[in-house]
Amino acid sequence: MSLPARFNFAEHLFALNRGRADRTAYIDDRGTLSYGQLEDRARRLAAALKAAGVRREERVLLLMLDNNDWPVSFLGCLYAGVVPVAVNTLLTPEDYAYMLDHSRAQAALVSGALLPTLQDAMARGAHELQALIVSQPTGALPANAQAFDDAIAKAAPLAAPANTASDDPGFWLYSSGSTGKPKGTVHTHANLWWTAELYGKPVLALTEDDVCFSAAKMYFAYGLGNALTFPLTVGATVVLMAERPTPDATFRRWTEHKPTVFFGAPTGFAGMLASPRLPARDTVALRMCSSAGEALPGEIAQRFKAHYGCEIIDGIGSTEMLHIFISNRPGDVRYGTTGKPVDGYDVELRGEDGRPVPDGEVGDLYIRGPSSALMYWTNREKSRDTFQGGWTKSGDKYTRDADGYFTYAGRSDDMLKVSGIYVSPFEVEATLMQHPAVLEAAVIGKEDAEGLTKTKAFVVLKDGAAATEDELKAFVKERLAPYKYPRFLEFVSELPKTATGKIQRFRLREREKQA
Repeated sequence: MSLPARFNFAEHLFALNRGRADRTAYIDDRGTLSYGQLEDRARRLAAALKAAGVRREERVLLLMLDNNDWPVSFLGCLYAGVVPVAVNTLLTPEDYAYMLDHSRAQAALVSGALLPTLQDAMARGAHELQALIVSQPTGALPANAQAFDDAIAKAAPLAAPANTASDDPGFWLYSSGSTGKPKGTVHTHANLWWTAELYGKPVLALTEDDVCFSAAKMYFAYGLGNALTFPLTVGATVVLMAERPTPDATFRRWTEHKPTVFFGAPTGFAGMLASPRLPARDTVALRMCSSAGEALPGEIAQRFKAHYGCEIIDGIGSTEMLHIFISNRPGDVRYGTTGKPVDGYDVELRGEDGRPVPDGEVGDLYIRGPSSALMYWTNREKSRDTFQGGWTKSGDKYTRDADGYFTYAGRSDDMLKVSGIYVSPFEVEATLMQHPAVLEAAVIGKEDAEGLTKTKAFVVLKDGAAATEDELKAFVKERLAPYKYPRFLEFVSELPKTATGKIQRFRLREREKQA
């Protein structure tokens, strides 16, 4: 597979779907958007940005809730050859002030509900925008802003796409690093195409008859593929949801819009299975589900399949690689593992000496594939550490079995060495979650009186359930090697998480240091 030297991903999608102009591309909380309308509005937005003085390769902050204006904005930017910087909608004004300054964004596309937060961010620095376009305004607009619909209505569709190269910077995503400032990860136009060709088509096997619904928002690499790249490549329909993906909100879309493919994360699947309002099998149309963000415990996947008769295809991707590069496959799911490398990606597990480790041993995960990001913007040190020649260092630790299946063993900075032996926090967490009273668990290292590292578990019980500390410790001892059981255990009402639902173990470690 190869691409021409000149390639614009937005034009690529529009060309694929010009025979589906009347077919529904998106359904949000306010209405539908056909494929013809998607192209028309995106090309009008591209013209509006150019008219506002935004030039090729300049950045545009995309701070928008998941609704029909989001794909119009993203594709309109690509079509114009400007670079959308898609950012998390749950951050603070301080975070956005940093991102505006770091990206040197010349314009912003923002949801009306988020405009006050962005204005606060702008007031914190000297950064000025040439254009501020507001989707679904909730009140009077500032003097320098215009409404999204007005900006589009005033502009004629841009006649032709920017003459971009396949390896031109296409868009940015900020990493959700556990420490330090977020890193601006620069991706190309071609990277979107590669993820569709290597994962979306051969692994998910989506068709134009599918209705896709992603709990992961489009500002995440996972959600961008799920709700834009993959479905639009085959002419499918996408359900968008602006609100948080709570179990009830998710169930409402499942039963109203009948998605056939759902993309979620382990925390979300666990919460839905624990809900007393979990819909019956005959009220939904799910044929397949996908999970990423963190490793999916086999117990959750098995319970979900028992209820819905629907496999959850677990995989691992990253912001740096744009989407999933190791995955289970439909009809070839080994619960408790992340599956095998996706065709087109090379995967190695390396030890501390940098050499490949044998099957069964824990190693650092390295990936080589065509969807790798170019760099972290203005961060040469981190870029050189992560992007090593053709290889990308993921920061995850894995084992591979003799059959070629990969099993998650934790983040490099989350792994614990107990009595000189590596212990995977995820393995202990997954075991705890097999107990019928446990909803969630997180495991970190804690020093004992001798200064030696032991495991400590933070446990959230299901509503109305009960369990004792000794009971849960014994439960783990019976299922894992004795040195792996949590020497310390604390019951908590909730666990700290990122906006994607990943458990923030570093916050639990900080809490222990302060105790």
